[in-house]
Amino acid sequence: MRDIKDKIKQSGLKATPQRLAIYDSMCRLGHASADMVVDELKEIFPSITVATVYNVLESFVEAGLLSRRLSMNHKMYFDVNVYEHAHLYDTDSNVYMDYDDSELNAIVWEHIKKNMPHGFNLKNIDIQLIGTRN
Repeated sequence: MRDIKDKIKQSGLKATPQRLAIYDSMCRLGHASADMVVDELKEIFPSITVATVYNVLESFVEAGLLSRRLSMNHKMYFDVNVYEHAHLYDTDSNVYMDYDDSELNAIVWEHIKKNMPHGFNLKNIDIQLIGTRN
């Protein structure tokens, strides 16, 4: 928990008990919606609301601690891993999984840089492979 507290403080946010619990929950879940975090925290914080959790998750995104993932079921998921990686998305269960392939990322970046339309400032490439688990 000390590492989480330090990480939150280093991002410029105050390490409140709710923020600590929410970030700890995200570390366990990896990819989660606000609803999923609320479900995990109901015993510790029985009065916590989805709106509160969503606002905290959004503040973590702004601080660079999480990234957003909009699923095909139009639900916002958050990702605790903010390094460059791709995702596998299971359409049956609406579950995200990290897909670490630095070679794929390098190939895509190189291709895009060579073919980027003039005047467009590329900030990120989001690779998502969509399918179902066997």
